[in-house]
Amino acid sequence: MKNILVVGGAGYIGSHTVKHLGQQGYTCIVADNLVYGHREAVQSPFFELADLQNPASLQAIFSKYRIDAVIHFAAYTYVGESVEDPRKYYHNNLVGTINLLDAMLDHGVKKIVFSSSCATYGNPLYTPMDEAHPQKPINPYGQGKLMVETIFADYARAYGLRYMALRYFNAAGCSHDGDLGESHTPETHLIPLVLQAIRGERECIKIFGTDYDTPDGTCQRDYIHVEDLALAHQLALEKLDSLSGYINLGTGIKTSVKEIISAAERVTGKPCPVQIAPRRPGDPAILFAAQGKAQQLLGWQPRYTHIDDIIRTAWQWECHKKF
Repeated sequence: MKNILVVGGAGYIGSHTVKHLGQQGYTCIVADNLVYGHREAVQSPFFELADLQNPASLQAIFSKYRIDAVIHFAAYTYVGESVEDPRKYYHNNLVGTINLLDAMLDHGVKKIVFSSSCATYGNPLYTPMDEAHPQKPINPYGQGKLMVETIFADYARAYGLRYMALRYFNAAGCSHDGDLGESHTPETHLIPLVLQAIRGERECIKIFGTDYDTPDGTCQRDYIHVEDLALAHQLALEKLDSLSGYINLGTGIKTSVKEIISAAERVTGKPCPVQIAPRRPGDPAILFAAQGKAQQLLGWQPRYTHIDDIIRTAWQWECHKKF
């Protein structure tokens, strides 16, 4: 299994995964519509401009290349936008995935690793959140991810699809060599927002709520380095002959908003301007993963377990962005 179609391989996590797989001897064919991805981020000589909502463009790729397996990153990911414009999200994230599966089955490809999300769980009933936690999404983004997981299970029973849905917590950091990084428009992730405020590119970082039931009153999240995510995708690919299902990807470590800001100040040696703001609706106080299943089934263990090390890679990127 050496030829991997990476759909969404010009995006943040996708590009890091393509780079990692290339270093491990895989040949990656990258397909992306470049709506949010960056052509400069593509770490493969094989790039196809394609869109999940254009079935003909997908069929053409499978006709052109011999594909052994697929990794699927091509989703819209802004939770707030999914509430405001669910049609956009269901067409791309749900219908588009069905188009991809159709093309796969038409060409005899039955292995896929899927970029899912802890958003399928909704508000936590307990923490750390394991894979048995009830799935009750609270927005169309999370709902769409859950629907895709359900479709995979149905296709597995009916057509023999082998799949692994990887439910991420908070992806963070950038490649250790500074070659790839996080470049979103708009940027919504906390760590780059904090670093951009430190660099003076933003007026300040807003802390939304300081009265949560946590040690310092701010929300706690589980930050997982993007290179650790890339490794998990490789391991999932290599287990598809014997495994199908879903696995959490997180460190099992919870870090608060204030702790992120303090760590960024330590790493950069510079102060971060802060503004206290009211809580945002729907923000749980604590979200972090129980990650034992990933270690048990995939043999996966995150290498970046200290938040300073994660932020250090992100700071290197922010200071020398290439796109």
